Amino acid sequence: MLTLTDISKTFYAGTPNEVRALQGVNLKIEQGSFVVVIGTNGSGKSTLLNAVAGAFFVDEGRIELADHDVTRWPEHRRAVHIGRVFQNPFTGTAPNLSIAENLALAERRGQFRGLGWALKRRSIDELREKVKEMGLGMEDRLNNPIGSLSGGQRQSLTLLMAGLRRPDLLLLDEHTAALDPKSADQVIRLTENMIAKNKLTTMMVTHSMQQAASLGDRLIMMVRGQIMFDFQGPAKARLTPESILHKFEEVRRLERLDKPAAEQLRRVYV
Repeated sequence: MLTLTDISKTFYAGTPNEVRALQGVNLKIEQGSFVVVIGTNGSGKSTLLNAVAGAFFVDEGRIELADHDVTRWPEHRRAVHIGRVFQNPFTGTAPNLSIAENLALAERRGQFRGLGWALKRRSIDELREKVKEMGLGMEDRLNNPIGSLSGGQRQSLTLLMAGLRRPDLLLLDEHTAALDPKSADQVIRLTENMIAKNKLTTMMVTHSMQQAASLGDRLIMMVRGQIMFDFQGPAKARLTPESILHKFEEVRRLERLDKPAAEQLRRVYV
């Protein structure tokens, strides 16, 4: 489904501000897998999602998605295959358009739109049913501007928009980080339901150790632009928030060592 081969990205190369954000990352994600990505600030986890989404071109390597080499595809072309939800609930929606209008645009993401009526009676009824399934009581508010909603309501609808066309890959970039705990729990519940119902291949970045332990069938930890830990199957099922925090402590110990010693220990852990 998604294969990354030796992808690298350096920002501000050759300057005092040079950042080697991704360093020879190799990753293969099978169809239907739900992969959680964690790491400290600057580890490259969000950069990894941006590289897959096409927010920039990688310097080296190859990105394959749904049997296509998308390495040099621009972001709008990849949008045919990718749905994405950002950390900020106000990103990815048009605040002055109604809920129904935002959903209608999302249904045609990556497609030619042309001129014509985006909302017809049949499509409105279908959208109302999809919103009703979320259980948030917004199905009778489709004409309300989406900008009038709370952050949790808006993020819930953004999640629905990202999954409307059952994308080949769903990218979730800390999509509950800006929400209050109650709204975050609500969005996570909707996330689990949508992924399970539609069998969506998913990559989710999070800072929550509880989410990292309880969600998905695979967890990868990034350190300095590389994948250091990769837990799958029974190893992922055994993870707890405490054991994940212990892995972060191992990383901190490695980073205090000189480079050769750290590399030697890294090979032991990987």
